[in-house]
Amino acid sequence: MSEFYIGVMSGTSLDGIDIVLCEIKENSFELLHEASYPFDAELKETVLDAIGTSVTLKKLGELDTQLGEMYAYALEQFISTKKIKRESIGAIGLHGQTVWHEPNGIYPFSMQLGNANVVAARTGIRVVSDFRRKDIALGGQGAPFAPAFHNYIFSRLEGNIAVLNIGGMANLSILSDELKGYDTGCGNVLMDYWIAKHNGNPYDEDGAWAKSGTPNRELLKELLKEPYFSKEPPKSTGRELFNSTWLQKQLESFAWKNRNSFYVKARDIQATLLELTAISIANEVKKTPTTLLITCGGGAQNGYLMQRLQEELDGVTIVSSDECGVSSKYMEAMAFAWLAHERIHKKCVKISSVTGALKDSILGAIYE
Repeated sequence: MSEFYIGVMSGTSLDGIDIVLCEIKENSFELLHEASYPFDAELKETVLDAIGTSVTLKKLGELDTQLGEMYAYALEQFISTKKIKRESIGAIGLHGQTVWHEPNGIYPFSMQLGNANVVAARTGIRVVSDFRRKDIALGGQGAPFAPAFHNYIFSRLEGNIAVLNIGGMANLSILSDELKGYDTGCGNVLMDYWIAKHNGNPYDEDGAWAKSGTPNRELLKELLKEPYFSKEPPKSTGRELFNSTWLQKQLESFAWKNRNSFYVKARDIQATLLELTAISIANEVKKTPTTLLITCGGGAQNGYLMQRLQEELDGVTIVSSDECGVSSKYMEAMAFAWLAHERIHKKCVKISSVTGALKDSILGAIYE
């Protein structure tokens, strides 16, 4: 019997809203429709302000509703354009926009905004959201969740396989007898920030600007000293660590240490940031028996980043998930369509070996 679920994802890059319609049967999963919608530019700045500065409860509440309205508007466009019958949809899987992720604090939490009640009210379709907090309540990281879907969707493949998703952050899934996975660190987030600041572009297409520069090896060495990179999994991270403030502090510290000879061109810093992403990922892959690395996410479209990753991982075959029959661009949105399906059917998601939670559990809250 076929069931239909919608997945919605806007990641840490804040570059768009990905929406998919998936057909799920007992032994198959198929992407039927997909689309991307722009993330409201003014709302993006509000989200970044909320992450980077102190905000009032009023502002936080308003942002939650604004994001809910933005998701609902995009969903209405998707449903109308694709001529989808609302009554056929089992649920909408809505991740929401992460504004803070702190699973290791005295009072661990992860906060995603985007009022699911607003989305349910506007679309007339039930919504599954709030996926992360149950896992955190059970002592887990609440992230990444993608490994569970990667394990499900690539279960037909044999060998030493890992899946690398490069969004704002990068996460690695190791598909072994015991599923493992974690955030390796920054993906596109620092590169996107730097090129937006200096060239006004939202991202470095195909890594062209980074390729025009020369990595500063001494600066790279300093950046790689970030404690997160040497931390053992389970671990997860986000913009609360890898952000413009972190980068500026690193650059100022490096400039002070090298004040008699410091001068690094903006494009050379971009090249260094691409190296940071490539090396931090490669260092983690080298710790595993991986022979096939399947890539997805926006970073998989960065030709120069993929080139550098392949050069660092000699002996590992790197392919896009598209080559395996799974959309690299819409992988995360598909994951949340699948997670909504699992929640509606009250199935435990096998993710505790990734997150470190005490046990697997049913994830997500239903908004009728």
